[in-house]
Amino acid sequence: MFKEKLALVPNLPGSYQMKDKDGIIIYVGKAKDLKKRLKSYFTGRVTGKTKKLVSEINDFEYIVTKSELESLILEITLIKKYNPKYNILLKDDKSYPYIEFTKDKYPLLKVVRNVKKKKNKNNLYGPFPNVGSARRTVLMLNRIYPLRKCEVLKKDYCLYYHLGECLGYCKNEVDEEKLEIMRKEITAFLNGDASFILKKLEDNMQDASLKMNYEKALEYKQMIEDIKITLKNQTIVLNKEINLDLFNYYVEENYLSIQVFFIRSGTLFGRSKKIINYLENPEETMLEYIIRFYDKEILPKEILVPNDLDKEILSNYLGIKVRTPQKGDMKKLLDLAYENAVIALEEEIKILNQDEKIRREAIHELEGIVGSKVNRIESFDNSHLFGTYYVGGMVVFEDFIPLKNEYRKYKIDVSVKDDLKAMEEVIYRRYYKVLMENLKKPDLIVIDGGETQVSVAVRIIKDLNLDINVIGLKKNDKHKTNTIILSDLTEIEMDRHGHLFLFLSRIQEEVHRFAITYHRHIKNKGTLASVLEMVPGIGEKRRKELLKKFSSLKKIKEASIEELSEILPNDVSIELKKYLEENI
Repeated sequence: MFKEKLALVPNLPGSYQMKDKDGIIIYVGKAKDLKKRLKSYFTGRVTGKTKKLVSEINDFEYIVTKSELESLILEITLIKKYNPKYNILLKDDKSYPYIEFTKDKYPLLKVVRNVKKKKNKNNLYGPFPNVGSARRTVLMLNRIYPLRKCEVLKKDYCLYYHLGECLGYCKNEVDEEKLEIMRKEITAFLNGDASFILKKLEDNMQDASLKMNYEKALEYKQMIEDIKITLKNQTIVLNKEINLDLFNYYVEENYLSIQVFFIRSGTLFGRSKKIINYLENPEETMLEYIIRFYDKEILPKEILVPNDLDKEILSNYLGIKVRTPQKGDMKKLLDLAYENAVIALEEEIKILNQDEKIRREAIHELEGIVGSKVNRIESFDNSHLFGTYYVGGMVVFEDFIPLKNEYRKYKIDVSVKDDLKAMEEVIYRRYYKVLMENLKKPDLIVIDGGETQVSVAVRIIKDLNLDINVIGLKKNDKHKTNTIILSDLTEIEMDRHGHLFLFLSRIQEEVHRFAITYHRHIKNKGTLASVLEMVPGIGEKRRKELLKKFSSLKKIKEASIEELSEILPNDVSIELKKYLEENI
């Protein structure tokens, strides 16, 4: 198929982009030798995910670079730009939480994410692979030390002051020396030295016991045990100045098991693990993983990697020291990471293979029902607010795996008063945008509903001149999903014990959860900004202008359409006025 085009590819370094039948880039790779790499896809033996990728390739392009480093930079840049579905390494990964100990006059201790945006990274401790561990640490320190608990100081004493867990920073003059002692002890603990806090807890436990406050003494005893267990589980490194990240991996059956160790102040602070069904050779996959890992995490001064990775290219790209220890404690830790990667993969591989098999069987069954290939599924649901106002949600699945970065929320016109109209608006908006912006089309749209809902969705798709299959998931009189409604309104009863029913139910539950969570989030915020957020046509800039001019919801409600139109378009002013009168 590509014989003539492959003959023209040079034996030079560069990046290549694989495209599907719609011209969408589905994979971006790099190679020292473009001709050799591209030829391997179409003339060599491919298995697993690579085989699936090749089956979807309709065309390819390539860009020649001067060096392998340039090809790597280009590859990462194109992956970030196009987010191809087969470049899956960190597609849905969240950033790890850190503990922030602020440098304010009255310091605050809190769990934070998205730390790449923080200007002062010296106040951050972590990462904590387990967010629960980070929260428990902050909770414990806030119980032991009477730190400020409020983001913004209040006008009067809060509950924490009356509990003895705050010094009353809002009204009291606080001894700077006392604050400095707290800063030093907390900082020492976050850097791995628990001696100050253990002594303080032991003294508090003794004091509570002498006062016969045995419940409080038991609470202190539990804190002491928790800290000692944490310290015991950390591998100690001799040099307390060591702060670095360490990567190792193990490969079996096209699976790549990755372990990351975070070494902070000479101790094994935490670890991260991931298992990937990879496409390229494992060494190149690891390079991409490490580079993209630091899109979200703070870059240390040094990282350790196994000897088979290209340390020079990693170092040049990241701008830090990259090395492979040959002996000593660091070598032992690198070996330990490898051993953990082996154990993790051995535990998971049977589950992964079984899950892959089940998913393939379910996909094959669904393709037989709808009569076409099914890879990407988009599903919709809506939820109303205050009994009238609707919000919508869309979730995306590929091969029955959720792509959470591609989920979308929709504010629906305030004039919409029923589920059908809400669904109609969301479907139209979504696929009009797909059409106008040449976005990736789904193979299948899944609607929560019966014949009426499917008919409306099919009509909208046809009106937009798109060719996308639509099915509905219909509930019985006991409100249990049991039937698939096809585009031609044919009914197919599902086996409630089958794998297809299980996966479609997961999609149905996920989109319902996503839509209702958005609805609750807006409702629970209960603020002026959140009310304004619900009105289409009012974005962040206009919200700020309204808040600046009117300052309160009451004043906005009392304002005339003419006054509102000084900031908003006239039609948006009318909708806002109507919405406030009906719902507030």
